[in-house]
Amino acid sequence: MAVLAGVRVLDFGRYVAGPYCATLLGYLGAEVIRIEKRDGGEDRYIAPIAESGEGGVFFQTACNKKSLTLDPASAQGREIMQRLVRTADVVVANLPPSGLQSLGLDYASLKTIRPDIILVTQSSFGDAGPLAERGGFDGVGQAMSGAMYMTGTPGHPVKSAAPYVDYATAVLAAFGALAALMQRAQTGQGQEVKTNLLGTAMAVFGSHLTEQSVLGINREPTGNRVQTSAPSDVFATRDGHILTHTVGNGLFRRWATLMGDADRWSNDPRFQSDQSRGDHSAEILARMRQWCSERTTDEALRELQAAGLPAGPVHTLQQALDQPQVAAMQALHAITDFPGLQRPAQVPNLPVRLSVSGGGITHRPPLLGEHTDEVLRSLGYSSKAITALREAQVI
Repeated sequence: MAVLAGVRVLDFGRYVAGPYCATLLGYLGAEVIRIEKRDGGEDRYIAPIAESGEGGVFFQTACNKKSLTLDPASAQGREIMQRLVRTADVVVANLPPSGLQSLGLDYASLKTIRPDIILVTQSSFGDAGPLAERGGFDGVGQAMSGAMYMTGTPGHPVKSAAPYVDYATAVLAAFGALAALMQRAQTGQGQEVKTNLLGTAMAVFGSHLTEQSVLGINREPTGNRVQTSAPSDVFATRDGHILTHTVGNGLFRRWATLMGDADRWSNDPRFQSDQSRGDHSAEILARMRQWCSERTTDEALRELQAAGLPAGPVHTLQQALDQPQVAAMQALHAITDFPGLQRPAQVPNLPVRLSVSGGGITHRPPLLGEHTDEVLRSLGYSSKAITALREAQVI
């Protein structure tokens, strides 16, 4: 039986942090109802891949969900929302505090409707401090945490293409929702779970910030080169690039042996610790660059693997999709039944395996408003009432 079978989640989220939090709960068996505007949320149409405009972001954040269109600002829409809340266990909404209050989605308002409700929020900067009411996206968290500065090179900060702040915030929010559900099962009490992008970004980049707080060394960015070990960088081969990360004296001794001049590297007083090797990496990196330049990517990876050294190829997007390891892990789920796709959409599945409970993608993303009538009927609305709501442009 699915872990969250019987749990109803209302998803008022937008873009990634809120919607993907609800998606993760849906992957664990919760019934997730996505509530969006009558013409669809903005996140539905980012990077379109279907004839109707649905995009890649939506496919990753909307599987296993039902879709209800609603104007929550109208009086009738507010009534529908309140009926929904009475039936729900969890409400997910990534809005600033004022936005939550204007829609009646703040915790105080929700508690008057259902006292044991769990509200899960994702904001940009939390609900206190001078930036509390500001909006933001993943890149803002990367920028303000110091990560973008250190990812680049001096004078050229670089944002990660992977929106890790958004997705990590969603994971933390789902983690908090599970903790709140456990607490409610024990005490009968609901609660509010708060996450924010800047807090997540600071946590993910925490080791660098902790070092700075103690030592104040003001590291300068070095792109792909790791400053606390060597050889840890991206290296060009005869036909591509590979990344290696050599951490610890044991791995460094293996690397030195592979290079064929182990005594030189192992006995040099500059190379006796990770940090020392990071501080004096020029010769190590030059040797590794020469070694890689003499080999193809496959040749280099085979030799590194035989030596027990972690390494991986730098893949294009298509190569990432096509690699046999991804297929063996069943990391992607092919969506074949969404209307208007030229080819199956490969969507990352739940990257957690539960040996008893299962979980993951079971249904394609919903069409806009696909389940509106079904959900309203479950709330007691008649067919005539639903027609009237549609004519009044409430749904």
